[in-house]
Amino acid sequence: MKALVKAVEYNLGPYQRNVDKALVELTENRIISRIWGHDYTVWKHDPAEITNRLGWLHSPEVMAESVERITGFVEGVRKDGYTDALLLGMGGSSLAPEVFRKTFCVNEGYLDLAVLDSTDPGAILAHVERLVPSRTLFIVSTKSGTTVETLSFFKFFYNWLRESVGEERVGEHFIAITDPGTPLVDLARRYRFRECFLNDPDIGGRYSALSYFGLVPAALIGMDIGTLLDRATTMVGNCEACNSHVEGYNHGARLGAVLGELAMSGRDKVTLISSLQIESFGDWVEQLIAESTGKEDRGILPVVWEKVGPPTSYGADRLFVYMRLEGDEVYERAVAELEGAGHPVVRLSLNDTYDLGGQFFLWEMAVAVGGHRLGINPFDQPNVEAAKSLARQVVAEYTEKGSLPLETPVLSADGIAVYGEITAGNPFEALTRFLGAAQSGSYIALQAFLQPTLEVHEALQNLRTGLRDRFRLATALGFGPRFLHSTGQLHKGDAGKGLFLQFTADAPRDAEIPDEAGSHESSMSFGVLKAAQAIGDRQALISRGRKVIRFHFERDLIGGLTQLTEGLV
Repeated sequence: MKALVKAVEYNLGPYQRNVDKALVELTENRIISRIWGHDYTVWKHDPAEITNRLGWLHSPEVMAESVERITGFVEGVRKDGYTDALLLGMGGSSLAPEVFRKTFCVNEGYLDLAVLDSTDPGAILAHVERLVPSRTLFIVSTKSGTTVETLSFFKFFYNWLRESVGEERVGEHFIAITDPGTPLVDLARRYRFRECFLNDPDIGGRYSALSYFGLVPAALIGMDIGTLLDRATTMVGNCEACNSHVEGYNHGARLGAVLGELAMSGRDKVTLISSLQIESFGDWVEQLIAESTGKEDRGILPVVWEKVGPPTSYGADRLFVYMRLEGDEVYERAVAELEGAGHPVVRLSLNDTYDLGGQFFLWEMAVAVGGHRLGINPFDQPNVEAAKSLARQVVAEYTEKGSLPLETPVLSADGIAVYGEITAGNPFEALTRFLGAAQSGSYIALQAFLQPTLEVHEALQNLRTGLRDRFRLATALGFGPRFLHSTGQLHKGDAGKGLFLQFTADAPRDAEIPDEAGSHESSMSFGVLKAAQAIGDRQALISRGRKVIRFHFERDLIGGLTQLTEGLV
């Protein structure tokens, strides 16, 4: 096996001096040993949301003791004839399982896992149309046990499943993953779930990949979770305080210093370029970085799934991280050109896909160290509640009046209605004028409250690439409400240089949310919930002084996105 000493390489140019100085300061202030000692003063003088968020440091060791329980559970599920699993969750509960499924696929004889993290009615009904109820296991996954999307999914699929398998057996098709004492624990008992996995409550959602939240779904698709934890344990040893981060190769300390120092030097757009097989790892890193660092008017923007371009496509605010599987040369030339053009580059080398176990821990430690350098608490999310609260107000208004708030577009043409403080003659002109407000260090965030199909994703990616090449700004793309649990904190907590493009569309069909599992009464549909979340997030952004424009597609969604893209060429 390749030695860890060669697993990370840095080409930082003039920024290396700042990083070297930061590493010396980390040593002098005993930061790594204090992190391992659970010393909250590494980040703040108040222990709130720090002392109870450091359980991830010990996940690889602690969870090794639960491997037998998890694999035994999986064998029982397989024996009972289950062939599919649908995980109902958001953010930290869903992203690592999705990485595992996309990276490792499904071993023969194990369950085909899918993740539902969209309140779009079309996304929900697509699972209804493809799943066989009697052979499907549902994973209700939420740390708090109160996540509105997750519980709405549960109520919907409980009713759907009950119609096929009956009242007596429906509970056997559900398991829960949550913290001890949450409302989901009581719900699992009430509805006689097959199993309830209680996670360490001292692990935050975005740091939970190597806990029950990630490992149970991983085992269901046939992954060797023991090997995954072994790789993580190796990285734990590398990141311990006894491994000097000045003269040695403490990768967590070094990568953390790089993230923090380059962000403070203006290179605050961390752009991941990855081997295709592990590209989905970027979705997990995106949440970890964005939700951990985007607060107190500072932050690091993670850029994932952005098409690799020539050096001229990028501004001087990028730090590139190249994650490469052994033997993959696809992006070697492109990365070398970026280095040659003076862009700082970090290279992470993986022997195989199971090395992602080490990468999960490496990035967790690096972001914790980077948070220290930035002077923020990387474990809280102070601005996330704003959008949720405003969405609840919209839902309450809908419940009272029977309709959503009415908005008047500033223009409507070619099947696209535009909303925002902009004057223009057509949608494309509105787009370019809005982005003309960009300043140094700005970025463009595409927020799609749309059904996340491959066709829609491709159309948005094409628009995203066109915008990057036209304006030379970093871009991010997220489907709502998924991104609210990932990058939403950054959007409202950073320095305020984001330019937000919100995309909505008329849904061709809807699905009702039962008021309770087993009840036929419904006060709201998924379509209404999604619309309320879009309105709530838009209001939260505006209240924080962010610039937002909305494009609503009244007829041809793909045609409308293509129209906006073609104007950029």
